[in-house]
Amino acid sequence: MDSNFSYTFPALKGIQANKEYYVVMCPLRIIPKIFLFDEDEIPPEHRAQRILNKSRIPEMTNYIVENQKDYVFSSITASIDGELEFTPFNQDTTSQDLGQLRVSLDSRFLINDGQHRRAAIEEALKISPELGNETISVVFFHDVGLKQSQQIFSDLNRHAVNTTSSIGILYDYRDRLAMITKDIINSTPLLSRYTDKERVSLSKNSPKILALNHIFNANLKVLGKTKGDAISDEEEAFLKEFWQVLCNSIVEWNLVLKKELSPRDLRANYILGHGVFVEAIGLLGNYLKSYHETDWKEYIKRLSKIDWSRSNTEDWLDRSFNQNGRIQKTTSTVLLTSNRIKQLLELPLTEAEKQLEQKFFNGGAKK
Repeated sequence: MDSNFSYTFPALKGIQANKEYYVVMCPLRIIPKIFLFDEDEIPPEHRAQRILNKSRIPEMTNYIVENQKDYVFSSITASIDGELEFTPFNQDTTSQDLGQLRVSLDSRFLINDGQHRRAAIEEALKISPELGNETISVVFFHDVGLKQSQQIFSDLNRHAVNTTSSIGILYDYRDRLAMITKDIINSTPLLSRYTDKERVSLSKNSPKILALNHIFNANLKVLGKTKGDAISDEEEAFLKEFWQVLCNSIVEWNLVLKKELSPRDLRANYILGHGVFVEAIGLLGNYLKSYHETDWKEYIKRLSKIDWSRSNTEDWLDRSFNQNGRIQKTTSTVLLTSNRIKQLLELPLTEAEKQLEQKFFNGGAKK
């Protein structure tokens, strides 16, 4: 193969299913050039498996651009339809799998895994061209006619397991609210002992009563923020005091802490061990922070007088749980639960909350 008419990559050759594959180090500036989207010569059935979720691209692009000293991207996996040639650097048995991979310029490249990374890299290079000399590993499979690309795509994703949002928060050391949330949990005995830091929903036999992602989402609601927003020192201080007062005020939580009530019985008999309650309290906290700056603690303490049991269908049926007794956490049920808590605390509803209540009583918000 003429090297003047080919891509040349340093490569490591491997064997899977008795077929050769290659791992190469590819400069970022080359990625948008060799991996094109919606090429006319690629059959539609291949492109259909790779529809981009364009809303993900800005976040991934910002991740690269804003963390140029410590961003991490996993390998891209791709199929090659074209002539290729692997040449070992030497024939020594200990290094004969190290060499150069030449791929003809007229080859077709199809990404099996990593199309969003490829799009984010392209956008990041427009903002920070200096990233072009950095590299990403690419795993190449030789696939004449791209006949195996669909199966490769299926096999790569068959056993993929997405991390939970709780684990994402647990491992996040950049987002300030994630750090604050973990600090609140670790410094509060009840939360430290009874928060599940990995799962987003708890089984009926779980020894925990809360999930990390629900506390994080509640904090977003308390502050009226979205993920990634700046957090002031005053807001951090409020969150920490808010959770301290809240944990001291929920009687049933403290019964669990004292071993007088099991987490299982708490979740089975009360709405207190579910995300719909925690996030509804977050909305309450936002209201109190905005309109009761000096006496918000008194309202939180009055939560101890509320009947949180599932048998209290007058307050919680079709708000926190449905007719079958199943807890439901949706945007609507969180709002409806918060509305009822405000009513029980004799706090006024906003106009938007009044409209939701009217819809609820007309039957529209119960679904």
